[in-house]
Amino acid sequence: MIPTVDRRRLRLQLLDLVAALSLTAVYVGFVRMGSGDGQAHYTGPLWTGYLVAAAVGLPIAVRRRRPLLVLAAVLAALAAASLLDIVREPYAAAGFGAYLVGLAEPARRSVPALAVALTVAGGAVYLGEAVVTPAEDPLGAVGVAGLVVLVIGGSWGAGRTVRGRRAGAVRDERRRAERAVGEERLRIARELHDIVSHNLSLIAVKAGVAGHVADADPQEARAALKIIEETSRSALAEMRRTLGVLRGQGTPPGAGTPPAPDAPLGPVPDLGRLDALGVEAGRAGTDIRFAVHGTEQLAEGMRVTVHRIVQEAVTNVVRHASPTRCRVTVAADTREIRIDVVDDGPPAGRRRTGHELPGGHGLLGMRERAMMYHGSFAAGPRPEGGFAVSVRLPVEGERNT
Repeated sequence: MIPTVDRRRLRLQLLDLVAALSLTAVYVGFVRMGSGDGQAHYTGPLWTGYLVAAAVGLPIAVRRRRPLLVLAAVLAALAAASLLDIVREPYAAAGFGAYLVGLAEPARRSVPALAVALTVAGGAVYLGEAVVTPAEDPLGAVGVAGLVVLVIGGSWGAGRTVRGRRAGAVRDERRRAERAVGEERLRIARELHDIVSHNLSLIAVKAGVAGHVADADPQEARAALKIIEETSRSALAEMRRTLGVLRGQGTPPGAGTPPAPDAPLGPVPDLGRLDALGVEAGRAGTDIRFAVHGTEQLAEGMRVTVHRIVQEAVTNVVRHASPTRCRVTVAADTREIRIDVVDDGPPAGRRRTGHELPGGHGLLGMRERAMMYHGSFAAGPRPEGGFAVSVRLPVEGERNT
């Protein structure tokens, strides 16, 4: 099957061939035209007229390959036709050639070519009409020359306009591609941050526990090390999954392409897996209670976003307040999704550090995800103690139909 681009190019070349043959036939008719119309006419040998007619029309068939050369050949033939009194139309062949020069050639070649073309065409028409075979008075000859100049200049201008529009479309497409690449990089950064931050926070907490009780309670230390081992394996598997997708070797479930052997896939983050977050946080001593309502019909992308926001909020609780109690509420209605993550703060005597600061990547990531859906984000200490994260996401257009 011929590619679409090749079919379009072939179609344009066929149109050029038709135009070339038509112009040649028209000029052959001018050569053969008698004097019965009362106008000046060609009186030289037919073979010379036929040669000029072929030189005027046939180069148009290859104008897309050599625009400048075709315009030069056509102009030379039309100038000869003007001086031999063959021309009876306003240099249509030169217009065809000038259009491609304006379209395909850069300004450093296109503009000088236009200047030469206008000078040659205008001069040849004036000489033919007013000097060599007078058919007009000088003022009339100037008018005819002006018409020819208008046809050639207008055709060139149309070509430049189309060139400019195409260049603008290419620039717009490049900007869209660059913006898409930037957004994809940001999405990848969020995903990697969520994976690494959540799992390493749990590992750090349990490592601290193991170090603290290693001498006094070896059994608890071994249990903490076991959790560190399991969490590390889970983090590595999820990292391999993400990197496999980025390499094109792994594909998320449902995408239709089987995963590569070296990029094992885990479940895609989803609201249905919030309990797993609770289990992992529980290993670090954080007691989490979930309340999820009205999310069944949310689109997949929104469900992943909500999961990641909850995951990051829970990670912050584990990192900065564990052991503690935490309540996670996710509720959706026809207008918005409400995400509230509230904890009771760290144990008495332990000062909370870092969680409330606005510059952390976790809070920034949650804010960016909320802004991506034109939602709102708020986070800060509670008057009665603890910390609260509140996110509101508009749900319009995000439900599955």
